Amino acid sequence: MQIVVDLNRCQSYAQCAFLAPQVFELHGEEALMYTPTAPDDQRERVLRAATACPVQAILVGERAGTGGRTGAGERAGAGVR
Repeated sequence: MQIVVDLNRCQSYAQCAFLAPQVFELHGEEALMYTPTAPDDQRERVLRAATACPVQAILVGERAGTGGRTGAGERAGAGVR
C-alpha cells in the first residue's frame, strides 16, 4: 500500500502516529516520519490514520499514486523513512 503525506499540510497532530505507530512516527515536536510503502497487515490502521488526520494530509493507495514520492533511499524533507 502506497502512502504519501503532504508535509506542508501536516500540522503534527500525531493522530496517525497513535493509530498506526509502525508506519507513522513523530520525531520531536513537529517532524513526522513515515514509511511510504506500508505492509498489508497495516492496511486498516493506515486507513484509520488517514481518515483521522484533521487536515487530511495523508493519501493512501491509488490516491497516493507516485506523485510526491521521492526515489528509493531519498527523504522528502524530514518525512519519509
